[in-house]
Amino acid sequence: MSNANEVRFVDTTLRDGNQSLWALAMSTSMMLPVASRFDEAGFAAVELTAPAHFKTTVRELREDPWERIRLISREVTSAPLAVMQHCSIIGFRIVPTCLAQLWMQRLAANGIRRVHLMEASNDFGLRVPDYVRFATEAGMEVALALTYSISPKHTDEYYAQKTRDAVALKVPAIFLKDPGGLLTPERTRTLVPAILRNAGKTPVEFHSHCTTGLAPLCYLEAVRQGIRTLHTAIPPLANASSQPSVLTVADNLRHLGYVPRINEAAVLAVSDHLHYVAKREGRPIGAPVEYDEYQYVHQIPGGVISNLKRQLSQLRLIDKLPQVIAECIQVRKDFGYPIMVTPFSQFIATQAAINVVLGERYKQVADDLIYYALGFWGKEAAAAIDCNVMDRIMSLQRSKELKDWEPPEPSLEEVREQYGGGGLSDDDLLLRYMIGSDDDIKAMRAAGPIRRDKYVGAATPLRVLIEELLKRRDFSYVSIRAKGLDITMEI
Repeated sequence: MSNANEVRFVDTTLRDGNQSLWALAMSTSMMLPVASRFDEAGFAAVELTAPAHFKTTVRELREDPWERIRLISREVTSAPLAVMQHCSIIGFRIVPTCLAQLWMQRLAANGIRRVHLMEASNDFGLRVPDYVRFATEAGMEVALALTYSISPKHTDEYYAQKTRDAVALKVPAIFLKDPGGLLTPERTRTLVPAILRNAGKTPVEFHSHCTTGLAPLCYLEAVRQGIRTLHTAIPPLANASSQPSVLTVADNLRHLGYVPRINEAAVLAVSDHLHYVAKREGRPIGAPVEYDEYQYVHQIPGGVISNLKRQLSQLRLIDKLPQVIAECIQVRKDFGYPIMVTPFSQFIATQAAINVVLGERYKQVADDLIYYALGFWGKEAAAAIDCNVMDRIMSLQRSKELKDWEPPEPSLEEVREQYGGGGLSDDDLLLRYMIGSDDDIKAMRAAGPIRRDKYVGAATPLRVLIEELLKRRDFSYVSIRAKGLDITMEI
């Protein structure tokens, strides 16, 4: 029988922690030595990948992302492996329905059993029903995100209605997703009860980021208000811009009288291994961050600010960064307060930069925002745009050129013919569509199979010591002596 005070955890280390802190550069070889420990930890689910991971895995790591799923799924069998995604599988593009359906089928066939589905506008009539249906038909469960934001329209009643909309789709679970780390304990205290009251019997989970330093406190408040499943990460891939540490949250919950359902010995084994990898590869180690009030004003994700810095530096306009950030606030207001999450945060930042560089608002408008105004991201989103801004956009020649564009809906046979013909497997078809370059896929294949033994050192420190000594060229003789051990090497 379930304990009313029992709290479960969805692990985000391999997906969100990897993405937030290591820029997706965690290889499968880094995961494999402790994959079975994730299975022992008692997680409600283990978030492994996302469509955005596929391109980086192929291009940067030279690994097959499908093989990653297969290898990890053989080790993690108790908790469902999860994918996190928008209603797309490639960037910000609208995907043909046939590929969206095939994508869900192949995820399930390779070992994914759960889909964390997010629609950036919280418009659950826009493509969401199709993705829910495709995932369900493929045998996966769907947890549908209610994406949090701060604006005059994102009230508790707004989220109450969105909860009712989500529940109407009959998904197994919903979760409050705070990608910007914008929740405060005070807002959590009113928002979570509003969602729970309208969720009925549908379980509600909680997901936030430590961007402003308040997420660990919000997690405790969410549990006090009735949440019983939290999304957390394992150090060193917790904290900073990732999720709170499962170890810290579990410890705090115990002191509050709750019962965390977690095997800490298994979690600590994973943590030790990842710290070893971080030290060996020079990777960041997540740490708590200081409170940042301005984050609540501009709400720009850290990754978007990093891209702005890089792009403005290339243009020798880095001095205009504060002006661009301030302009983001105005552009977001003009467009009816879209949630500052992918892809809208990128859309807003790009337009703000254009406005600042040209010295005039909306003299030129990015195609993505023209599509937004035309309703391709939902009629509700388009209707919220300031009427004067809408008139300005619609008067542009580019808007007139795009006005009658419709997303293409080729058949699966037509897509297959375009990308290689009937001899192409479904997995390779999706890879070619997502990666866009045969050269990258060929280079991935040429790199050979994923190595299982590359990062076993956390469990075998003696082996690591020997391997590191063998790399040295400043001595020719090594002797290691300890109780019951005598090793001599000539180098």
